[in-house]
Amino acid sequence: MEEVVIIVGAGPSGLATSACLNVLSIPNIILEREDCFASLWKKRSYDRLKLHLGKQFCQLPHMPYPPGTPTFIPKAGFLQYLEDYVSHFQINPRYHRFVESASYDKVVGKWHIVAKNTLSDELEVYLGKFLVVATGENSEGLIPKIPGLDSFGGEFMHCSDYKNGKRFTNKEVLVVGCGNSGMEIAYDLWDHGAITSIVVRNPVHVVTKEMVLLGMLLLKYIPCKVVDYVTVSLSKLIYGDLSSYGLPRPSEGPFYLKDVTRSSPVIDVGTIEKIKEGEIQVVPTITKIEGDNVYFSNGKMNRFDTIIFATGYKSTVLKWLKESEDLFNEDGMPKKSFPNHWNGENGLYCVGFASRGLFGIARDAEHIANHIRGVMSRK
Repeated sequence: MEEVVIIVGAGPSGLATSACLNVLSIPNIILEREDCFASLWKKRSYDRLKLHLGKQFCQLPHMPYPPGTPTFIPKAGFLQYLEDYVSHFQINPRYHRFVESASYDKVVGKWHIVAKNTLSDELEVYLGKFLVVATGENSEGLIPKIPGLDSFGGEFMHCSDYKNGKRFTNKEVLVVGCGNSGMEIAYDLWDHGAITSIVVRNPVHVVTKEMVLLGMLLLKYIPCKVVDYVTVSLSKLIYGDLSSYGLPRPSEGPFYLKDVTRSSPVIDVGTIEKIKEGEIQVVPTITKIEGDNVYFSNGKMNRFDTIIFATGYKSTVLKWLKESEDLFNEDGMPKKSFPNHWNGENGLYCVGFASRGLFGIARDAEHIANHIRGVMSRK
């Protein structure tokens, strides 16, 4: 089957790219391994999840949120927005298509994609002048290697399998990872009566969602260094010095670190208050696990019923994409730095790999669609 543009992945990245191409009347198809679009949001996100950035930074191209939409959108509201987006732009992903390989045929000048239809178990071949990798940087949950983890007598999971804390009431639960997911899951566990601890391995900025919104608006007009100074000053005013609670503050500012290291500040949902009150315990790095006992770098040990790893995700693009050396590094992430990360050779593109959330996705999608239009107009 031959198409002009083949998009792999029907998350927000793939949907945004398809919509931009549809607006330009450029034929395209989306191949999606799951049975729905936005499967990470629909199937692998916790119930309490809310968009922490203001809605103006979370909309996809060519479709703003309707009047009356709250500034900070809950999960259900965002999923409804995606439903409306797919309907409005008449996006029709091909579900149950697990891409096994994609390679560039230099003789015909097209991408050759082999996908398994997981319903019929048949292989399908697609040819396209352009290939857009929209599987993103959150394709597969990452659980670190910890000595003795396989011996753990309780339950352990990645946070993508966590929905809510209802079944963890009165259980000892350890959350590994103090990013936004880890902190929010820790709060949700406490809220459902779990005895909660959280591993904090590195210094972290703690902010409110309003502070992030202010900072992102200010970045349009004043230097990052000044915005960081304002943000850190507000954080100190609201939270004080958190180092005595096991939460030291980094020496560099939050927006600088986000730009350089892709590390986001923690947007507090109430977790810090519970840490200060001793309701949620902060513990250091895990050194080993023996049965139900978890040992930490401070020499202490505790028993847990469950461990939840909020330790991020990884790209899986290198498992199926060939001839990708010019665009992706050995970790399956773009070689080029932002803002030039999205464009490879031979009509290869990537969207959703900039660690800049939905705002970055929208930007990538528009750039890619316009670039494809430009290439096609020169033929």
